[in-house]
Amino acid sequence: MSLSATFKRRLTASSLPPRFHMLVRRFRSDAALEAIREASENETPNLVLYNYPSFSGAYGALFAHLYHSRLNLPCLILPFSAVAPFRVDDLCIEGMKTCYFLDFLGPKDFALDLSRRTSSKIIGFDHRKSALCPNPPSENSDMNLKFHVNIEKSSSAAAYEYFCSKLSETRFDNDDSINLLNHEDRERVEMVLKYIQDGDLRQWSLPDIKAFNIGLKEWRSKLNCITNSSMFQQLMEISCADLITRGNAYLSGRQTAANKLLRKVFRVRLGRGFYGECLGVRADGNSDFSDEIGKELSQMSATAGLRPIGAVIHMQRNNLKMCLRTLDSSTDTSEVAKAYGGGGSPSSSSFIIRMDEYNQWLSTQSSPIRQSSGRH
Repeated sequence: MSLSATFKRRLTASSLPPRFHMLVRRFRSDAALEAIREASENETPNLVLYNYPSFSGAYGALFAHLYHSRLNLPCLILPFSAVAPFRVDDLCIEGMKTCYFLDFLGPKDFALDLSRRTSSKIIGFDHRKSALCPNPPSENSDMNLKFHVNIEKSSSAAAYEYFCSKLSETRFDNDDSINLLNHEDRERVEMVLKYIQDGDLRQWSLPDIKAFNIGLKEWRSKLNCITNSSMFQQLMEISCADLITRGNAYLSGRQTAANKLLRKVFRVRLGRGFYGECLGVRADGNSDFSDEIGKELSQMSATAGLRPIGAVIHMQRNNLKMCLRTLDSSTDTSEVAKAYGGGGSPSSSSFIIRMDEYNQWLSTQSSPIRQSSGRH
């Protein structure tokens, strides 16, 4: 006898992890649905959906917020999560004329269905190559759909230019024009946009881009305007200088901690010597340093005349884990990992190793003296 549809739904829901249910509650929360109901009652003409948790999406939402605020236009702004997305039925707001998709184009046929159900115009922004798939939703599908896809410009930069231009076209009785941002804010925000674009397009070319991205990470949890009513003001106040300073402080702290561990290096006989020898270090309690330490050890191993591999060993849930890293393009660390039930890429791999086996890998030779690599 087949299971009923209702029972299947209950069974599926009950088997989902608690974290998923938390996400569902967060994005399709009572507060979000109540805001939609109020927007429908008030016949709010403008809806803005932004990709969460994306900085391009959040900044796009900021510019939409500023544009509508400058002109006193009613607007509802909501975060859109691919993990627990709104349904078309949720967003059928009475009186809606325009809906913006910022930093995403929505699930398959989502925009088209929403447009047809509400007779509203959908305007989307995206910079990902996936948005250029052979059969994306397009203007050819429905005249109410307009998508701006530019793989050479981040969605946040495109949205910024769009709303600035749209605002500049507005004429007032006194013939005065208003700007999206004042001069002081504009310089600061535009610099942040340049750094976000550098990361979005995977260019990594701007000075201190790594430190910037590290400093920016702490803001990711604050990008939900439903749970964080101060989000737009906070985004306005973010500065590249502050983020880079925080990021560099974080990197400096990690390097200091890594240097302490690197004072205790020893030789490791990979596969009891079958795969040669390299330098290793125990990093119990510091496993998040595995990548940096492993790469440093790789250089140190090469300098010591060993294989250019760094081995970082630490306990993980009562198991001993070995992480292998190399900076040498001709070296494949995964051959060792795969031989012991692990995996990874040539430059980065890992596996679980028994303690008795690991003891057979420890070299009896004395550890070489560490030489400064000049890396910071």
